[in-house]
Amino acid sequence: MYLADSRRPAASAAAPAPGPGRSARIAPTVLALGTVSLVTDVSSEMVTAVLPLYLVAALGVSPLGFGVLDGLFSGASATLRLLGGLLGDRGGGRHKAVAAAGYGLSALCRPALLLVSTASLIGLVLAADRVGKGLRTAPRDAMISLATPPERRGRAFGVHRAMDTVGALSGPLLAFLILRTAPGAYRAVFTVSSYVAALGVLVLVLLVPGRSLRPTLRARGPRPRLGVLLRLPALRRITACAALLGLATVSDSFLYLLLQRRLHLPAGWFPLLPLGTAAVYLLLAVPLGAIADRIGRRRAFVLGHAALLTGYGLLLALPGGGLSPAAAVLLLHGLFYAATDGTLAAVAAGAVPEERRGAGLALVGTGQAAGRFLCSLAVGALWTRWGDTTALAVMAAALTAAVTVAVRLLGRITGDPERATADRPATH
Repeated sequence: MYLADSRRPAASAAAPAPGPGRSARIAPTVLALGTVSLVTDVSSEMVTAVLPLYLVAALGVSPLGFGVLDGLFSGASATLRLLGGLLGDRGGGRHKAVAAAGYGLSALCRPALLLVSTASLIGLVLAADRVGKGLRTAPRDAMISLATPPERRGRAFGVHRAMDTVGALSGPLLAFLILRTAPGAYRAVFTVSSYVAALGVLVLVLLVPGRSLRPTLRARGPRPRLGVLLRLPALRRITACAALLGLATVSDSFLYLLLQRRLHLPAGWFPLLPLGTAAVYLLLAVPLGAIADRIGRRRAFVLGHAALLTGYGLLLALPGGGLSPAAAVLLLHGLFYAATDGTLAAVAAGAVPEERRGAGLALVGTGQAAGRFLCSLAVGALWTRWGDTTALAVMAAALTAAVTVAVRLLGRITGDPERATADRPATH
C-alpha cells in the first residue's frame, strides 16, 4: 500500500552524497540546530509543564477556558507558519534570519509572563509565543532537510528531535525542582525560563550557518508561491492527512491533566508527567527515524498514530489509579511523537523541490497546527459539558476514523515526488 521513500541522494552541494565512512555522519548544521532546540525547549517546557496547573488551580480557569488558551498555545503558530516558510525561501534561502526572528519573539514572551496575571492577557502572550514558533519551525526544518541527503533525512530529523527532547526532559525537571524548593513559585519558573530562552537565541546567531541553498538556486532566487505548492498532488495529500489527524490529537496539556486527575497526584508532581513522554521520545527518536527511512516514512507516520490511539484506550480503561497503566500511557505517548514528529517533516521534504522547501514544510505544519487548535477547542467544550471521559472517548473515535482515512490517502501517492529532483545532475 505504501511506497518506500527514495534512498537516492539529492544532487546538491548542501546535501552531498554519502561516501565511504560518511554514511552515518550528521551534518554540523543539524547538530547546531539541535543545540538551539535543546536550549529553547528547556525554556519553553518549563512553562508548558506548569502552565495547565497554574491556569486551572491558581487562576481558576474552567476546562473550556483552558481549551481556548491551549488552542492558542498549540495552534496560533498556524497563522504565521506559512509566512515563515515563504520568507525563508525568498532570496535563495533566508532561513536563518527568519528562524532567528521567531526564536527571538518567543524569548521575549517569557519575561512578559511575569507582567500579566489574567487569563486573557496570558492568552495574548501565549499567542505571541506561538507566532514565534510558527515563524521559526519551517525555516529550521528546511535547513535540516537541505543539509542532509534524502535517504538519511529520517535519521537526521530523529537526531534533531532527540536533542530537542533533551531540553523537553530538562525543562519540566527544572520546573519541578523550583516548585519543590518554593511551592507555588510560578514566577520563579518564568524568570529562569527567560534567561534560558535568551541563551538559545545566542546559540542560533553564533553557531548556525547563514545560507542553506546551493549557489545555483540562490542565483535563480525563485519567489515561492502557494499556488505552485498546491498543484503538487503528494503535498496536498500529506497536508490533508496532517490536518485530519491533528483534529483528533488531544494536546499534551489535556492528556497530563487527565492523568493527574485520575491518579490524584499532588500538584507539585504535575511537572514530572511530561518527563515520561520526553524520556521515551529521547530513546526512540533516532532509531525510529532510521527505521522509517527503511520501511517507509508514511507507514511509520500512520503507525505512530495507532500507538496514540492505543494510549487513548488505555487511559479510558484506567480504573481511577495505578502507576503502571499511567506509565504505559506515557510510553505510548512518547512512541507516538518519536514515530511521527520528525517523520512528518521528512515525508513533506520529499514532496517539495528544495527552492520551495520552507514553504512546503510550512503548508504541512499549518494543516497540522490548525487541526490541533480545533481539537483543543472541541476537547475543552466536551469536557465542560459532559466530563473528561466523554471528551476522550469522542477523540478516540475520531482518531480511529482519521487513521483509516489517512491510510487510504497516503496509499494513493503513487510516485516518489523527490526522485525527479534526486536524479537531476548537479549544476555548479
